Amino acid sequence: MAKQAKITMENGAEVKIDLFEKDAPNTVANFEKLANDGFYNGLVFHRVIPGFVAQGGCPNGIGNGGPGYEIDCEINPNKHERGALAMAHAGRNTGGSQFYIVYKPQPHLDGQHTVFGKVTEGMELVDGFKGGDKMQKVEIVEV
Repeated sequence: MAKQAKITMENGAEVKIDLFEKDAPNTVANFEKLANDGFYNGLVFHRVIPGFVAQGGCPNGIGNGGPGYEIDCEINPNKHERGALAMAHAGRNTGGSQFYIVYKPQPHLDGQHTVFGKVTEGMELVDGFKGGDKMQKVEIVEV
């Protein structure tokens, strides 16, 4: 069984993301805990830069917040290719709840941020994100 994140947007549209539990077990466990606790429900994608990233997971909605703790990076061989899900941070080992999805390859981020998943359905929805688009809920399911 593999784990998948399902992000349901305010308009009901869904984005499905395969999680790389083997390559980033602690990051996936942290994301799963936050999702199961409802942390992401109602939060927005506060930073949307076409051609670069869509970033969300800040409880303040402006990119300066987190869950109240930090997690270590788990650098792995996964690349920042289109649809990659990675942990945002303010410096090595300062991630927490903020994550981003890349629109196109970002090789300068490889080896700097933990890539812990990849969009498998709904990337066209991510392509249409605007800053402030709200996540209704984030769920983790076994597939």
